[in-house]
Amino acid sequence: MAEEHFDVLTKSGEKTGVSKPRSEIHRDGDYHRAVHVWIFVESTQELLLQLRSDDKDSWPGQWDISSAGHISAGDPSLISAQRELEEELGIKLPKDAFEKIFVFLQECVTNNGKFINNEFNDVYLVTILHPIPLEAFTLQKEEVSAVKYVPYEEYRNLLAKEDPAYVPYDVNGDYGKLFEIIRQRCQVNAEARSLSLQKQLQRYSPVTLEAKLTELSEADQKALGLIVKAAKVIDDIFYEQVWYSNPALRDWLKEHANASDLDKLKWDYFLINKSPWSSLDENEPFLTTADSAVKLLPEATKPITGWKGLEYRAAFPLAKPPGANFYPPDMDKMEFNLWLSSLTEEQKHAATGFFSIIKRRSEANLDASQSDHLANITKKIPDSNSDLYSIPYSEIYRPYLTKASELLHKAGDLATSQSLKKLLHSKAEAFLSNDYYESDIAWMDLDSKLDITIGPYETYEDEIFGYKASFEAFIGIRDDKATADLKLFGDNLKLLEDNLPLDSVYKSKDVSAAPIRVIQLIYNSGDVKGPQTVAYNLPNDEKIVKDRGTSMVMLKNVQEAKFEHILKPIAEVLINKEQRGIVDFDSFFTHTICHECCHGIGPHTITLPDGQTSTVRKELQELHSALEEAKADIVGLWALKFLITKGLLPKSMVESMYVSFLAGCFRSIRFGLTEAHGKGQALQFNWLYEKGAFVYHKDSTFSVDFTKVEDAVESLSHEILTIQGRGDKKAATLLLNNYCTITGPLKTSLEKLESVKVPVDISPTFPLADALMN
Repeated sequence: MAEEHFDVLTKSGEKTGVSKPRSEIHRDGDYHRAVHVWIFVESTQELLLQLRSDDKDSWPGQWDISSAGHISAGDPSLISAQRELEEELGIKLPKDAFEKIFVFLQECVTNNGKFINNEFNDVYLVTILHPIPLEAFTLQKEEVSAVKYVPYEEYRNLLAKEDPAYVPYDVNGDYGKLFEIIRQRCQVNAEARSLSLQKQLQRYSPVTLEAKLTELSEADQKALGLIVKAAKVIDDIFYEQVWYSNPALRDWLKEHANASDLDKLKWDYFLINKSPWSSLDENEPFLTTADSAVKLLPEATKPITGWKGLEYRAAFPLAKPPGANFYPPDMDKMEFNLWLSSLTEEQKHAATGFFSIIKRRSEANLDASQSDHLANITKKIPDSNSDLYSIPYSEIYRPYLTKASELLHKAGDLATSQSLKKLLHSKAEAFLSNDYYESDIAWMDLDSKLDITIGPYETYEDEIFGYKASFEAFIGIRDDKATADLKLFGDNLKLLEDNLPLDSVYKSKDVSAAPIRVIQLIYNSGDVKGPQTVAYNLPNDEKIVKDRGTSMVMLKNVQEAKFEHILKPIAEVLINKEQRGIVDFDSFFTHTICHECCHGIGPHTITLPDGQTSTVRKELQELHSALEEAKADIVGLWALKFLITKGLLPKSMVESMYVSFLAGCFRSIRFGLTEAHGKGQALQFNWLYEKGAFVYHKDSTFSVDFTKVEDAVESLSHEILTIQGRGDKKAATLLLNNYCTITGPLKTSLEKLESVKVPVDISPTFPLADALMN
C-alpha cells in the first residue's frame, strides 16, 4: 500500500504546491494540516475521548481527541473530518453536523527527536444531544483501543495537571478556546442574554410600509398576490445562499419562538438579520450551534435495540463565512485560481459569473444523500482532474426556481401592462435557463404602475471575490409625480460622465440616459437584511451596462422613514446647532438619487496596462463593493454641486446637501465596517475630516467648512475613480486600510448616539403584502 502524501505548507499555513510522504513530513518537520473532531454531549456536558492504539507512532496508549487525522494531499478539510470520524469510530455524519471552531498550530518533537510534528489543525465540534451507547461504536482497532465520556471541566483539569494518561494540550494557550466555547454554551444566563438581544433589537425602529392599490385593476391586484408569493420563494433561496444550515436554523427558531421570552427574542432578531450573524455588529454571532436545529440520524451508527439513534445540532460557524454558501467553506483563493487557470474561456466565464456556485466533487456523494434533487445534479458532474466544479443557479436552486417561475408566469398572464407582462414572463424563463440578459432588459424597459424587481443581483454576500449574486425582490407602486420630477438626473448622465474629475482615458464613451423610477415599497425579500435598502441601480452585469446602461429605483417611503426616525435624531445630537436646521429631506433624497445615478457612470469595463479588457469588479474582487459604494456616494455629492453650477438645481441646496451628507455619514457608518456601505462611508468621512471639510467642535458636534468641502469632495472622487479606471487593487487596499477606521472623534460620536438610543435603522412590516398572501 502506497504511503499517504500530505500537502507541504508554509509557516503561515498556505500551500506550497509540494506534497511529500507522511514519514518524510514528520522526519523533516514540514508544516502540514490535520483535523481534530470533538464530540460534545449537550445533556451530560461531556466530551468523547478515544484511547489511542499501542501501535501508534505518537502518543501510543493515551487518551485523546474524539477523532483526528491528517488531511491527505489535495483533500478538503471537511471531507477529512467526516472520513476520520467514520473510519475510527464508525460514525457517519453529514457536513452540517461539523462546526469549525478554530485552527490550532501544534509544534512539538517526540520519540527522541525522530517525530517532528508541525501541524495546523482544523478543530471541529460536533454537538449531540445524548451520549451514543458505547456498543454503537465501530472502532478501528489499529487506531483506537477504546472510547469513554469525560465531563469537559474534568478533562480540562486533567490536561492542566499534565496527567500522563492523556495526550497533552496547553489549555492555557490556543487550545483553551475549545473549553471556553463549551463553557459559554453550558453556562447561559438567560436574563443577560435576553437583555443583550433586546438592546440589539432596539437599534431598529419598527415602521409600517404600505401604499394605495386603488389605481391597480382587479387583475393586477391578483397578479400582485402571485408576485408576493414568488418573492416569498426568493426568501427561501437567499436563506440557503447565506449558509447551508441556515434554513434549518430558521425553521427551528420559528417553531420554538413561543417557548420562552428568550426564544421569541432570538426569532425576532434572526428575522432582521436572516442569519445567526448580526449585521450591525460586524457579523458577530448572536446565536451559536447550541441554539440550532436538532436532527435525528438513526443510520449514523450501527443500530442498537431500544436506542432511536443519534441526535445532533445542525452547526454553523462562529465567524460568518466570507464565501457564504457560494463556495466550499475550506476553499481558498489559491485553490480557486489554480482551478480557474485550467478552464476554457467559456468555463471561466461560468465559474466567475454571477449565476453559479462552486462545489467539490469529493462532496458529491455527501450532497446526494441530502436530497433527490442534489442526487440528480451529481449525476451530471463532468469528469475533471480538479475537485472544484461550478453549477448554474438554474440547477442548484431548481425546486425553488420552478415554483417561482410558475407563479410569475401566472402573474404575467393576468397583468394588464404589456411591459410588466414581458418582464414577468422573461424573468420566469430566466429562472430556468440561467440567462438573465433579456429579462434584465425587460426590467429596464418596465413602464407599469406595479413595479417589480426580482432575481439575483447584488454581490455583497460574496466577500471572497464579489462574483456571486444573491436573490432579492422589491415590489412597489410607482409614484408617477416623483418619477417625473427626477427625469433630469437620468437625462444628464452623459454630461456628468464627460465632466467627471477623472483623466479622459478612463472615462466611458457610451453612457446613456438612465431611467429613474420612484416607488412606494409594499414588500421586499431575499438579500434585504439588517439595514434596509433605500434605492438601487441595476443591473450589475457589465455587458448590459455597456449595451444599455442602468436603471434606478428609489424607495421613497423607506427613505422618508429613515429620515424621520434616524437622520433627524442624528442631526439633533451630532450636527452643530448653527447648521442643524438646514438638514432636510429633499437634500437627503436628492443625494440618494445622485448616488444611484453615479453607479452608472465612471469606469466599468476597463483596459489593463497589458492591453487586456477586464472589468472593475473582476480586478478589485472583494474590495469592489465597498469602493463602488464610496464612489457612488462621493461622486454623487460632486454631481449635485456640478448640476447646481449648471443651473439645473437650485443654489439654495448647496449648504443643506453638504450638511445632510455629513449627518448621513454617521447613519451609514453605524452599519459597521464589514458592510460595504458602512466601509465606504468611513472612507469618505475620514478623508473629508482629514482635509478640514468636516470640523469637530468642543461640544462633540460637527459642522461643514463650506470653503474646503468642494475641493475635498473632488479630490476623493478623482482618487477613487482613478483606482477603478486602472483596476488597481493594491491602491484600493491601501486607500481602504488607511481610511476605513473608527477614529477618535468618530468613536465618540457613535457612542453618543448609542447612549441616547438613536435607532440605527428601520425594521419594516408589510401588512398589505401579508393580506395579499391570505
